[in-house]
Amino acid sequence: MATLSETRSNSAGRAHVVVVGNEKGGSGKSTTAMHVIICLLQQGQAVASIDVDSRQGTLSHYLANRQTFIKASGNDLKIPDHFTVDPSAEGHEEEEAEQDKLRLLIEGAYVNHDVVVIDTPGSGHALSRLAHSYADTLITPVNDSLIDLDVLANVDGRRMAIMAPSHYAEMVWEQKKVRARRDGGSIDWIVMRNRLSSLDAHNKRDMDKLIKDLAGRISFRTVVGFGERVIFRELFLAGLTIMDLKDAVGPQALSPSHLAARAEVQALVNAIGLPPLR
Repeated sequence: MATLSETRSNSAGRAHVVVVGNEKGGSGKSTTAMHVIICLLQQGQAVASIDVDSRQGTLSHYLANRQTFIKASGNDLKIPDHFTVDPSAEGHEEEEAEQDKLRLLIEGAYVNHDVVVIDTPGSGHALSRLAHSYADTLITPVNDSLIDLDVLANVDGRRMAIMAPSHYAEMVWEQKKVRARRDGGSIDWIVMRNRLSSLDAHNKRDMDKLIKDLAGRISFRTVVGFGERVIFRELFLAGLTIMDLKDAVGPQALSPSHLAARAEVQALVNAIGLPPLR
């Protein structure tokens, strides 16, 4: 699926790496990754995408559906240079080979792209840890629910207090140290609160309190993510994103809900804070 991109570089001299990670399934990692990719492409960025979760393969399937739509419709939609890495179920040597492949893909994409977006599996596999260690920006989608907060922390439900960071939060902390040792870089961690309720419910107030407490303890910042919209699921089969509807269907097809969803995607991309293109 990979295509050639023009050789470009951002003002930092290499591609900015965005990793989308969360060890909990159903948090919207691949939907987030796809929408970030397409929004960046529409801004004129040269983007490479890497699916480290290729056994599940949601991002790869999404992009394959997009290729099918482009061929069938003749619509000139943008698509990234896409690569996959399979987590090995074999021995130590096979695992090391896959890690070497991922390193080469990331470091090779540094040269010919402005941004590399990596979708990671919902597990603590070595490939996922390695991908996290290359992040300039880590985006962790979290459904705005106390049930899903355990991806970040262990919570005392009676006192509504943080007891300890989760295994995932500890893994991110370890990869921040790996990144600092490798090249002196740092990881900007963004927790993206998806499916926010419009009601001032107890759950929402409790989440606000716990997230603010945790953000100070384990160093992340929060952004408002995507609302609960059926359109995100419907677009998957066509390989489209909410950012494509204006061109693929026509501006007259955009409802107020679609416009709100576009604004959510744009706000997330703006939060990444990429340097301007040269």
